[in-house]
Amino acid sequence: MAKRDYYEVLGISKDADEKAIKSAFRKLAKQYHPDLNPDNKESEAKFKEVNEAYEVLSDADKKAKYDKFGHAAFDPNQGFGGGGFSGGFGGFGGFEDIFGDIFGDAFGGRSAQRSGPRAGSDLKIRLDISFEEAAFGTKKEIKINRIEKCKTCDGSGAKKGTNKKTCSTCGGSGTVKTVQRTPFGQFASTQTCSTCRGTGEIIEEPCTTCGGSGKEKKSRNITINIPAGVDTNSVIPLRGEGNHGDVGAPAGDLYVYINVKEHEIFERDGMDVWCEIPISFTKAALGGDIEVPTLEGKVKYNVPSGTQTGTVFRLKNRGIKNVRGSNKGDQYVKVKISVPKKLTDKQKDILEKLQTEFGEVTDNEKKEKGFFDKIGDYFKE
Repeated sequence: MAKRDYYEVLGISKDADEKAIKSAFRKLAKQYHPDLNPDNKESEAKFKEVNEAYEVLSDADKKAKYDKFGHAAFDPNQGFGGGGFSGGFGGFGGFEDIFGDIFGDAFGGRSAQRSGPRAGSDLKIRLDISFEEAAFGTKKEIKINRIEKCKTCDGSGAKKGTNKKTCSTCGGSGTVKTVQRTPFGQFASTQTCSTCRGTGEIIEEPCTTCGGSGKEKKSRNITINIPAGVDTNSVIPLRGEGNHGDVGAPAGDLYVYINVKEHEIFERDGMDVWCEIPISFTKAALGGDIEVPTLEGKVKYNVPSGTQTGTVFRLKNRGIKNVRGSNKGDQYVKVKISVPKKLTDKQKDILEKLQTEFGEVTDNEKKEKGFFDKIGDYFKE
């Protein structure tokens, strides 16, 4: 079968630089390596093809010959001085340099070291709070379920009065080394010991409480301080309040995701607060003091005469505190003119006299609805 183009084998263009060639080789070598594809003849053949392509394209002299003469440059029968392939790795360093990056310390005679104790995992919960609690801050007691160190065995996993023993399979290292012969030589790989699962120790008599895990599930009540100004999707981290880790390792964190409930009067826009209040059409026409609800209680506000529906008033510093500072937002009050649905005979008489007092409607004024008609239409909508 004719050999494939080396650039095609590595999946790169002819103008690829050294970095691109090396990157392509590493990816394919890991994909087709015999250790990762045992007893797979097709993968073994592809691995050999990738290695051959890399040996040529990673060497500047060989690459130049290949670019000029193709595969014939390395055929002894063609007279180009080609000497076949050594099976080694040229250009970017030796075998250990390449496969050390791919498989870690499994190659080159270096053995992997047992990892240290594992840290605890993080926890996440959602906490619903009221609009006022978000605005002013509060304290909340929350209940969580988390993994903690077993109190019976103090996290060792061994029955009280007994001790762990060194694993006889790995000698306490937590790893075992295996050697496999391939067409390219002998490969040594290091794997987690299956006997002790990488701990390096064996528990002969497990703790009756935790079953040898060294951990147990517990419910805990935790008090959390919620700062003023938080909003929905704010996250409060509680360091070290997550699941406990192995003995000697730190616990995880607890992340509290805030959800602020809707308010029946107020709406929030960042640090600002909005509300809509109804006023009588006489108050809107004549002006005067009205009571406005705020987060801190009712305040008086003087409405100017001739106020129209939809007018917005601003109350400075009546909004919500900045969660990261001391400044506050404002409150915006939108006026809605209230029209009574039922009128007494006396009220109707007064309004009819008022309508007469406004006088006849001019031709230009006929094009627009009157003041009271607009109010009525607004509330019908």
